[in-house]
Amino acid sequence: MKLCTDKVVADWLALTPKRVKQLRDEGVLIEKSPGLYDLRASVLRYVNYIRTGNRADLNGERALLTKAKREAADMENDVRRGVLHSSEDIEKGIKTMCLNIRSRFLTLPAKLAPKLAEMDGNQAAIFDELNRAMKEALEGLSNYNIAMAVPDGGNDEEAEESV
Repeated sequence: MKLCTDKVVADWLALTPKRVKQLRDEGVLIEKSPGLYDLRASVLRYVNYIRTGNRADLNGERALLTKAKREAADMENDVRRGVLHSSEDIEKGIKTMCLNIRSRFLTLPAKLAPKLAEMDGNQAAIFDELNRAMKEALEGLSNYNIAMAVPDGGNDEEAEESV
């Protein structure tokens, strides 16, 4: 076994000494002693690295591409099945729900004013009536179909502008 410096190994492999040290750090070449390499083993390890290294990188890239394509196909299938939704659809649904909640609560004063006026300041009765009306409004909105229904009178853009 003949030990050589990184400069000799670099000359044999047509590399720079700096590249030999990089290959050592990557684990391709192995030092037998600090700064000394087994010339025969280093040449064999480098040739093997050249043969398989590039192919391994190409295979790795192909595997990543295949995985990305599979994930994209899975997402597309989830969209078709209705399991996955676009962020625009979610945003539209949340806006519709908020508009429905807003409109329900904005109707409460007009709906309750006559009843509350008849109560002559009876705080307990006013509290009970307000509580009942709010629970009724919230209960109605707890149904998904009601909460997500497009408000009467049109499209979402018009409703959005009124907010």
